[in-house]
Amino acid sequence: MADRVSSSVDKSQSSGTISYLSQREAVEIQDLLTGTLGFSIDQLMELEGLSVAASIAEVYRSSDCNRVLVICGIGNNGGDGLVAARHLCHFGFKPSVCYLDCQPKNPFAGLVTQLESLSIPFLSVEDLPRDLSKEFDIIVDAIFGVSSHGEPRRPLDGIIQWLASLNCHDQTHKRSPAIVSVDIPSGWNVDEGDIGGQGIKPDTLVSLTAPKHCAKKFGGPHHFLGGRFVPPPVAAKYKICVPAFPGTSMCARIEQTSQDDISGLREKDVSPELLKDQLMANPIDQFCKWLEDAVNAGLPEPRNCALSTADKNGKPSSRMLLLRKVDQDGFVWLTNYESRKAREISENPCASLLFFWGGLNQQIWRQVRVEGTVQKTSDEESEKYFPGRPGGSQIAAIVSKQSTIIHAKHLLHQKYEELEAKFSDGNLIPRPENWGGYRLKANLIEFWQGQPCRLHDRFQYSLKEVEGGQVWHIDQLAP
Repeated sequence: MADRVSSSVDKSQSSGTISYLSQREAVEIQDLLTGTLGFSIDQLMELEGLSVAASIAEVYRSSDCNRVLVICGIGNNGGDGLVAARHLCHFGFKPSVCYLDCQPKNPFAGLVTQLESLSIPFLSVEDLPRDLSKEFDIIVDAIFGVSSHGEPRRPLDGIIQWLASLNCHDQTHKRSPAIVSVDIPSGWNVDEGDIGGQGIKPDTLVSLTAPKHCAKKFGGPHHFLGGRFVPPPVAAKYKICVPAFPGTSMCARIEQTSQDDISGLREKDVSPELLKDQLMANPIDQFCKWLEDAVNAGLPEPRNCALSTADKNGKPSSRMLLLRKVDQDGFVWLTNYESRKAREISENPCASLLFFWGGLNQQIWRQVRVEGTVQKTSDEESEKYFPGRPGGSQIAAIVSKQSTIIHAKHLLHQKYEELEAKFSDGNLIPRPENWGGYRLKANLIEFWQGQPCRLHDRFQYSLKEVEGGQVWHIDQLAP
């Protein structure tokens, strides 16, 4: 269905009730803000640039993807880019700026001075490396904004073609920097999008004030709304309908995919490349580092993992469980010794664990696969773990005959309540004999990190016999 550019608002069929602005409306709103409503250009750029930096920080982790090139045009969009560079520096990123109007009397000389005081390097177009992927993890496209008209002129057309060529990394099998476009992907028509289909295809788009019509053609994984300054009367006049900003955040994520379009739900993997020389010699140490990263990223239940076992006939089964402990002796979890997994382990001690940490800082995707043999922990160790469980979980371990068929769940609740009353005086709840720990002693551990084009990084640690002892050997695997 063709875009109705003349209408003031168009609803996205794939994004719920999100509204879109035409170029004319966007310019009118900007004039209204800087006129009747008393905003200065500097104020708007400060708020817009902060929202761009906040959006980048939402997606990309500064400890892993910190090399940022901000390409700034000569208009207000370029000013947004300069402000974003300053905030990115304070957020822990390492920005460099290619400012296409870096002259002594340029209108944003104050912003340039601020960046220079932070020792942020300025690069000319001639200084830029031909292979941007070797020097930068992220490129911020702040060249053209909502006021742009017509075809880009030299040298801007060449820069846009250069950035567009980065989208061809699928064919060259080279990892490209992620591209973040500010409000309008440069070279796109504000109302009609990438008309020729050969323009920049950003990974992240930060729409300011409200998405423009061209944003409906955006196909990247991350779309944010920035510019938290639109007064309610303006929003009402132009029927702006956008997501609410969460809490005190300066950006709000805009969902790109309808619930019916499952194929579009997969995120684009743009993690930093994982190199062999970055890995620790011992896989347990490497695992603990990645687990700590997942904990620090605030992922829900980062110690959850899938345990796969098989019976004596090789019939497999899997289930999720909570890792209780990991050290050089192995991976420990706690369970009922009469459960299905326990029966299968008694028949076949070979098992595997799978940990998945999706979207560390909404961008880095990791998994760890652990293979080895399983044995029970000692009674002393199990006895040590049991009191550390919540009281309700201790009672449930006594009540539930795990994996057996039940005919009336209320009988479980009844037994639970009886024991709850019995131990309400605070007395120690005894560990049932059929409950305890298992330890998986690893002989193979694989670390996986997502990459573009599904050319993921995989490194496998395996035990090898060397001079009568066992040492860990690291191999890189094909994705």
